[in-house]
Amino acid sequence: MRNGKKSLFGILLMIVLMAVTWAVLFRDKSMGLLWAGFKQINPWFLLPGLLLMFGYVGCEAMCSRLILGRLGHRVPYRRCLGYSFVGFYVSSITPSATGGQPAQIYYMNRDGIPPACGVLNMMLIAMCYQVASLVWGISAWAFMPSARSLNSGMKVLLLCGAFIMLLLTGGMAAMVFFKELSGRILKGGLRLLGKLHLLRKKEAAEEKLERQLAEYARGAACLKQNPLLALRVLGLCLLQQGCLFLVPWVVYLAFGLGGHSFIEIAGVQALLTLAVCNLPLPGAVGAAEGGFVAAFGAIFGAELVTPAMLVARGISFYSFLLISFAAAVIVHFHGRSYDLAVPSVSAVSGKSSVAGL
Repeated sequence: MRNGKKSLFGILLMIVLMAVTWAVLFRDKSMGLLWAGFKQINPWFLLPGLLLMFGYVGCEAMCSRLILGRLGHRVPYRRCLGYSFVGFYVSSITPSATGGQPAQIYYMNRDGIPPACGVLNMMLIAMCYQVASLVWGISAWAFMPSARSLNSGMKVLLLCGAFIMLLLTGGMAAMVFFKELSGRILKGGLRLLGKLHLLRKKEAAEEKLERQLAEYARGAACLKQNPLLALRVLGLCLLQQGCLFLVPWVVYLAFGLGGHSFIEIAGVQALLTLAVCNLPLPGAVGAAEGGFVAAFGAIFGAELVTPAMLVARGISFYSFLLISFAAAVIVHFHGRSYDLAVPSVSAVSGKSSVAGL
Protein backbone atom coordinates (compact mmCIF):
# COMPACT_ATOMS: atom_id res chain seq x y z
CA MET A 1 0.00 0.00 0.00
CA ARG A 2 2.79 2.39 0.92
CA ASN A 3 4.67 1.75 -2.34
CA GLY A 4 1.42 2.24 -4.27
CA LYS A 5 0.90 5.63 -2.63
CA LYS A 6 4.48 6.63 -3.44
CA SER A 7 4.01 5.63 -7.08
CA LEU A 8 0.73 7.54 -7.31
CA PHE A 9 2.36 10.59 -5.74
CA GLY A 10 5.26 10.35 -8.21
CA ILE A 11 2.90 10.11 -11.19
CA LEU A 12 0.82 13.07 -9.99
CA LEU A 13 3.98 15.10 -9.36
CA MET A 14 5.26 14.26 -12.84
CA ILE A 15 1.94 15.35 -14.42
CA VAL A 16 2.05 18.65 -12.52
CA LEU A 17 5.67 19.23 -13.56
CA MET A 18 4.82 18.44 -17.17
CA ALA A 19 1.92 20.92 -17.12
CA VAL A 20 4.05 23.67 -15.59
CA THR A 21 6.95 22.95 -17.97
CA TRP A 22 4.80 23.04 -21.07
CA ALA A 23 3.03 26.21 -19.90
CA VAL A 24 6.37 27.98 -19.42
CA LEU A 25 8.03 26.70 -22.60
CA PHE A 26 5.05 27.33 -24.87
CA ARG A 27 3.94 30.61 -23.32
CA ASP A 28 5.46 32.75 -26.07
CA LYS A 29 5.55 30.13 -28.83
CA SER A 30 3.44 30.22 -31.95
CA MET A 31 1.66 26.92 -32.62
CA GLY A 32 2.02 27.64 -36.31
CA LEU A 33 5.80 27.87 -36.06
CA LEU A 34 5.95 24.72 -33.96
CA TRP A 35 3.87 22.85 -36.51
CA ALA A 36 6.08 24.17 -39.32
CA GLY A 37 9.08 22.79 -37.45
CA PHE A 38 7.45 19.38 -37.02
CA LYS A 39 6.74 19.21 -40.76
CA GLN A 40 10.50 19.25 -41.41
CA ILE A 41 10.96 15.92 -39.63
CA ASN A 42 11.88 12.84 -41.60
CA PRO A 43 9.99 10.18 -39.57
CA TRP A 44 12.31 7.39 -40.72
CA PHE A 45 15.04 8.85 -38.50
CA LEU A 46 12.90 8.39 -35.41
CA LEU A 47 13.11 4.61 -35.53
CA PRO A 48 16.89 4.59 -34.87
CA GLY A 49 16.18 6.80 -31.85
CA LEU A 50 13.86 4.18 -30.39
CA LEU A 51 16.40 1.47 -31.18
CA LEU A 52 19.01 3.45 -29.27
CA MET A 53 16.70 3.49 -26.24
CA PHE A 54 16.21 -0.26 -26.51
CA GLY A 55 19.99 -0.46 -26.54
CA TYR A 56 20.07 1.72 -23.41
CA VAL A 57 17.83 -0.69 -21.50
CA GLY A 58 19.46 -3.71 -23.10
CA CYS A 59 22.94 -2.75 -21.87
CA GLU A 60 21.75 -2.69 -18.26
CA ALA A 61 20.08 -6.06 -18.79
CA MET A 62 23.37 -7.49 -20.04
CA CYS A 63 25.11 -6.08 -16.94
CA SER A 64 22.62 -7.92 -14.72
CA ARG A 65 23.04 -11.13 -16.68
CA LEU A 66 26.84 -10.98 -16.33
CA ILE A 67 26.79 -10.19 -12.60
CA LEU A 68 24.06 -12.65 -11.66
CA GLY A 69 25.77 -15.31 -13.74
CA ARG A 70 29.00 -14.72 -11.83
CA LEU A 71 27.02 -15.09 -8.61
CA GLY A 72 25.77 -18.48 -9.76
CA HIS A 73 22.35 -17.56 -11.16
CA ARG A 74 22.03 -18.26 -14.88
CA VAL A 75 19.16 -15.91 -15.72
CA PRO A 76 17.86 -15.70 -19.32
CA TYR A 77 18.57 -12.39 -21.01
CA ARG A 78 14.86 -11.75 -21.62
CA ARG A 79 14.26 -11.92 -17.86
CA CYS A 80 17.09 -9.45 -17.17
CA LEU A 81 15.56 -7.23 -19.84
CA GLY A 82 12.30 -7.30 -17.90
CA TYR A 83 14.09 -6.23 -14.72
CA SER A 84 15.66 -3.31 -16.59
CA PHE A 85 12.32 -2.15 -18.00
CA VAL A 86 10.85 -2.28 -14.49
CA GLY A 87 13.76 -0.18 -13.24
CA PHE A 88 13.31 2.39 -16.01
CA TYR A 89 9.60 2.72 -15.33
CA VAL A 90 9.77 2.98 -11.54
CA SER A 91 12.76 5.35 -11.65
CA SER A 92 10.83 7.57 -14.06
CA ILE A 93 7.84 8.00 -11.75
CA THR A 94 9.74 8.45 -8.48
CA PRO A 95 11.78 11.50 -7.39
CA SER A 96 14.98 9.47 -7.35
CA ALA A 97 17.27 8.16 -10.07
CA THR A 98 17.69 4.92 -8.09
CA GLY A 99 14.03 4.47 -7.24
CA GLY A 100 13.72 1.54 -9.61
CA GLN A 101 16.39 -0.56 -7.91
CA PRO A 102 14.20 -1.87 -5.03
CA ALA A 103 11.55 -2.88 -7.59
CA GLN A 104 14.13 -4.80 -9.62
CA ILE A 105 15.40 -6.54 -6.48
CA TYR A 106 11.81 -7.46 -5.60
CA TYR A 107 11.19 -9.16 -8.95
CA MET A 108 14.57 -10.86 -8.85
CA ASN A 109 13.69 -12.24 -5.42
CA ARG A 110 10.30 -13.38 -6.71
CA ASP A 111 12.17 -15.32 -9.38
CA GLY A 112 14.27 -17.07 -6.77
CA ILE A 113 17.32 -14.80 -6.71
CA PRO A 114 18.25 -14.05 -3.06
CA PRO A 115 17.88 -10.37 -2.08
CA ALA A 116 21.59 -10.25 -1.19
CA CYS A 117 22.49 -11.13 -4.78
CA GLY A 118 19.94 -8.66 -6.14
CA VAL A 119 21.32 -5.86 -3.96
CA LEU A 120 24.88 -6.73 -4.96
CA ASN A 121 23.91 -6.71 -8.64
CA MET A 122 22.27 -3.29 -8.46
CA MET A 123 25.12 -1.89 -6.34
CA LEU A 124 27.79 -2.91 -8.86
CA ILE A 125 25.74 -1.51 -11.73
CA ALA A 126 25.16 1.76 -9.84
CA MET A 127 28.87 2.17 -9.14
CA CYS A 128 29.86 1.57 -12.75
CA TYR A 129 27.04 3.77 -14.04
CA GLN A 130 28.18 6.67 -11.86
CA VAL A 131 31.79 6.27 -12.98
CA ALA A 132 30.63 6.15 -16.62
CA SER A 133 28.62 9.36 -16.11
CA LEU A 134 31.69 11.12 -14.78
CA VAL A 135 33.87 9.79 -17.62
CA TRP A 136 31.40 11.03 -20.23
CA GLY A 137 30.94 14.40 -18.52
CA ILE A 138 34.63 15.09 -17.92
CA SER A 139 35.53 14.00 -21.46
CA ALA A 140 32.86 16.26 -22.97
CA TRP A 141 34.02 19.23 -20.91
CA ALA A 142 37.73 18.66 -21.58
CA PHE A 143 37.74 17.76 -25.27
CA MET A 144 34.65 19.45 -26.75
CA PRO A 145 34.87 23.26 -26.39
CA SER A 146 31.50 23.76 -28.09
CA ALA A 147 29.88 21.51 -25.50
CA ARG A 148 30.91 24.00 -22.81
CA SER A 149 28.78 26.78 -24.32
CA LEU A 150 26.17 26.56 -21.55
CA ASN A 151 24.55 29.49 -19.83
CA SER A 152 25.46 30.34 -16.25
CA GLY A 153 22.41 28.60 -14.79
CA MET A 154 23.22 25.35 -16.57
CA LYS A 155 26.85 25.59 -15.48
CA VAL A 156 25.74 25.87 -11.85
CA LEU A 157 23.51 22.81 -12.27
CA LEU A 158 26.37 20.96 -13.97
CA LEU A 159 28.74 21.81 -11.13
CA CYS A 160 26.20 20.65 -8.54
CA GLY A 161 25.43 17.48 -10.51
CA ALA A 162 29.11 16.60 -10.91
CA PHE A 163 29.74 17.26 -7.21
CA ILE A 164 26.83 15.04 -6.14
CA MET A 165 27.97 12.30 -8.53
CA LEU A 166 31.52 12.49 -7.18
CA LEU A 167 30.20 12.41 -3.62
CA LEU A 168 28.01 9.37 -4.31
CA THR A 169 30.77 7.53 -6.15
CA GLY A 170 33.38 8.34 -3.51
CA GLY A 171 31.04 7.41 -0.67
CA MET A 172 30.08 4.12 -2.28
CA ALA A 173 33.71 3.30 -3.06
CA ALA A 174 34.67 4.09 0.56
CA MET A 175 31.97 1.78 1.90
CA VAL A 176 33.03 -0.96 -0.50
CA PHE A 177 36.78 -0.83 0.01
CA PHE A 178 37.09 0.79 3.47
CA LYS A 179 34.30 -0.86 5.40
CA GLU A 180 35.69 -0.35 8.91
CA LEU A 181 36.57 3.32 8.45
CA SER A 182 33.29 4.22 6.72
CA GLY A 183 31.39 2.15 9.30
CA ARG A 184 32.90 4.11 12.18
CA ILE A 185 32.11 7.42 10.48
CA LEU A 186 28.51 6.49 9.71
CA LYS A 187 27.90 5.01 13.16
CA GLY A 188 29.29 8.19 14.68
CA GLY A 189 26.83 10.15 12.56
CA LEU A 190 23.95 7.98 13.79
CA ARG A 191 25.00 8.50 17.41
CA LEU A 192 25.12 12.25 16.84
CA LEU A 193 21.65 12.24 15.32
CA GLY A 194 20.44 10.21 18.31
CA LYS A 195 21.86 12.71 20.79
CA LEU A 196 20.20 15.53 18.88
CA HIS A 197 16.90 13.58 19.04
CA LEU A 198 16.71 13.56 15.24
CA LEU A 199 16.79 9.76 15.06
CA ARG A 200 14.04 7.95 16.91
CA LYS A 201 14.89 4.31 16.10
CA LYS A 202 18.63 4.29 16.59
CA GLU A 203 18.99 0.50 17.01
CA ALA A 204 16.98 -0.24 13.87
CA ALA A 205 19.06 2.29 11.92
CA GLU A 206 22.31 0.71 13.13
CA GLU A 207 21.09 -2.77 12.16
CA LYS A 208 20.17 -1.52 8.69
CA LEU A 209 23.58 0.15 8.39
CA GLU A 210 25.33 -3.11 9.34
CA ARG A 211 23.40 -4.97 6.65
CA GLN A 212 24.29 -2.36 4.06
CA LEU A 213 27.96 -2.44 5.02
CA ALA A 214 27.92 -6.23 4.77
CA GLU A 215 26.52 -5.96 1.23
CA TYR A 216 29.22 -3.48 0.28
CA ALA A 217 31.84 -5.84 1.69
CA ARG A 218 30.46 -8.63 -0.51
CA GLY A 219 30.64 -6.25 -3.44
CA ALA A 220 34.30 -5.50 -2.68
CA ALA A 221 35.09 -9.23 -2.55
CA CYS A 222 33.28 -9.81 -5.83
CA LEU A 223 35.19 -7.00 -7.56
CA LYS A 224 38.54 -8.14 -6.21
CA GLN A 225 37.94 -11.73 -7.29
CA ASN A 226 36.50 -10.70 -10.68
CA PRO A 227 38.34 -7.58 -11.94
CA LEU A 228 37.34 -8.27 -15.54
CA LEU A 229 33.68 -8.31 -14.51
CA ALA A 230 33.92 -4.72 -13.28
CA LEU A 231 35.59 -3.64 -16.55
CA ARG A 232 32.91 -5.35 -18.63
CA VAL A 233 30.11 -3.74 -16.63
CA LEU A 234 31.82 -0.35 -16.88
CA GLY A 235 32.18 -0.76 -20.63
CA LEU A 236 28.50 -1.65 -20.94
CA CYS A 237 27.55 1.40 -18.85
CA LEU A 238 29.63 3.63 -21.13
CA LEU A 239 27.89 2.11 -24.15
CA GLN A 240 24.50 2.42 -22.42
CA GLN A 241 24.92 6.14 -21.86
CA GLY A 242 26.29 6.57 -25.36
CA CYS A 243 23.00 5.21 -26.69
CA LEU A 244 21.11 7.80 -24.66
CA PHE A 245 23.38 10.68 -25.65
CA LEU A 246 23.04 9.92 -29.37
CA VAL A 247 19.26 10.37 -29.38
CA PRO A 248 19.54 14.19 -29.94
CA TRP A 249 21.87 13.51 -32.88
CA VAL A 250 19.24 11.27 -34.50
CA VAL A 251 16.69 14.05 -33.95
CA TYR A 252 19.17 16.52 -35.47
CA LEU A 253 19.34 14.39 -38.62
CA ALA A 254 15.56 13.95 -38.62
CA PHE A 255 15.18 17.72 -39.00
CA GLY A 256 17.56 17.67 -41.96
CA LEU A 257 20.22 19.72 -40.18
CA GLY A 258 24.00 19.55 -40.58
CA GLY A 259 27.19 21.21 -39.46
CA HIS A 260 27.53 19.64 -36.02
CA SER A 261 29.09 16.22 -35.46
CA PHE A 262 27.48 13.41 -33.49
CA ILE A 263 30.37 13.62 -30.98
CA GLU A 264 29.63 17.29 -30.32
CA ILE A 265 25.90 16.70 -29.86
CA ALA A 266 26.51 13.65 -27.64
CA GLY A 267 28.88 15.76 -25.54
CA VAL A 268 26.26 18.45 -24.97
CA GLN A 269 23.73 15.80 -23.97
CA ALA A 270 26.27 14.17 -21.63
CA LEU A 271 26.77 17.46 -19.78
CA LEU A 272 23.03 18.13 -19.70
CA THR A 273 22.32 14.67 -18.27
CA LEU A 274 25.01 15.07 -15.63
CA ALA A 275 23.50 18.42 -14.65
CA VAL A 276 19.92 17.18 -14.12
CA CYS A 277 20.20 13.46 -13.32
CA ASN A 278 20.45 13.91 -9.54
CA LEU A 279 17.64 16.41 -9.15
CA PRO A 280 14.81 15.06 -6.92
CA LEU A 281 12.28 15.15 -9.76
CA PRO A 282 10.54 12.17 -11.38
CA GLY A 283 12.26 11.64 -14.71
CA ALA A 284 13.96 15.05 -14.26
CA VAL A 285 10.76 16.45 -15.80
CA GLY A 286 10.99 20.21 -16.17
CA ALA A 287 14.74 20.46 -15.70
CA ALA A 288 15.48 18.14 -18.64
CA GLU A 289 13.14 20.00 -21.01
CA GLY A 290 14.29 23.47 -19.97
CA GLY A 291 17.91 22.35 -19.99
CA PHE A 292 17.58 20.95 -23.51
CA VAL A 293 16.22 24.24 -24.83
CA ALA A 294 19.05 26.15 -23.14
CA ALA A 295 21.87 23.75 -24.08
CA PHE A 296 20.85 22.96 -27.67
CA GLY A 297 19.60 26.40 -28.72
CA ALA A 298 22.76 27.16 -30.69
CA ILE A 299 22.72 23.75 -32.38
CA PHE A 300 19.08 23.51 -33.48
CA GLY A 301 18.37 27.21 -33.73
CA ALA A 302 15.74 29.26 -31.95
CA GLU A 303 12.85 28.09 -34.17
CA LEU A 304 13.60 24.37 -34.05
CA VAL A 305 14.98 23.83 -30.55
CA THR A 306 11.56 23.49 -28.90
CA PRO A 307 10.19 21.00 -31.48
CA ALA A 308 13.52 19.16 -31.25
CA MET A 309 13.20 18.99 -27.47
CA LEU A 310 9.69 17.54 -27.75
CA VAL A 311 10.84 14.89 -30.22
CA ALA A 312 14.02 14.01 -28.30
CA ARG A 313 12.25 13.77 -24.94
CA GLY A 314 9.39 11.96 -26.62
CA ILE A 315 11.83 9.29 -27.77
CA SER A 316 14.13 9.06 -24.75
CA PHE A 317 11.55 9.46 -21.99
CA TYR A 318 7.82 9.73 -22.67
CA SER A 319 7.43 7.00 -25.29
CA PHE A 320 9.78 4.73 -23.40
CA LEU A 321 7.88 5.40 -20.20
CA LEU A 322 4.83 3.83 -21.88
CA ILE A 323 6.89 0.98 -23.31
CA SER A 324 8.50 0.26 -19.95
CA PHE A 325 5.10 0.41 -18.24
CA ALA A 326 3.78 -2.26 -20.61
CA ALA A 327 6.90 -4.36 -20.02
CA ALA A 328 6.56 -3.93 -16.24
CA VAL A 329 2.96 -5.17 -16.40
CA ILE A 330 4.12 -8.25 -18.32
CA VAL A 331 6.89 -8.88 -15.78
CA HIS A 332 4.43 -8.49 -12.90
CA PHE A 333 1.94 -11.02 -14.22
CA HIS A 334 4.45 -13.41 -15.75
CA GLY A 335 6.00 -15.61 -13.07
CA ARG A 336 9.24 -17.52 -13.08
CA SER A 337 9.60 -19.66 -16.17
CA TYR A 338 13.10 -21.02 -15.75
CA ASP A 339 15.26 -22.88 -13.24
CA LEU A 340 17.91 -20.93 -11.42
CA ALA A 341 21.27 -22.58 -10.97
CA VAL A 342 22.13 -23.22 -7.35
CA PRO A 343 25.26 -21.24 -6.36
CA SER A 344 28.13 -23.61 -5.88
CA VAL A 345 31.51 -23.39 -4.26
CA SER A 346 32.97 -22.41 -7.61
CA ALA A 347 30.29 -19.86 -8.49
CA VAL A 348 32.58 -16.89 -7.92
CA SER A 349 36.08 -17.15 -9.33
CA GLY A 350 36.14 -20.82 -8.43
CA LYS A 351 37.16 -19.91 -4.88
CA SER A 352 34.20 -19.19 -2.65
CA SER A 353 30.45 -19.39 -2.42
CA VAL A 354 28.11 -16.45 -2.71
CA ALA A 355 27.62 -16.40 1.03
CA GLY A 356 31.33 -15.93 1.46
CA LEU A 357 31.63 -12.89 -0.78
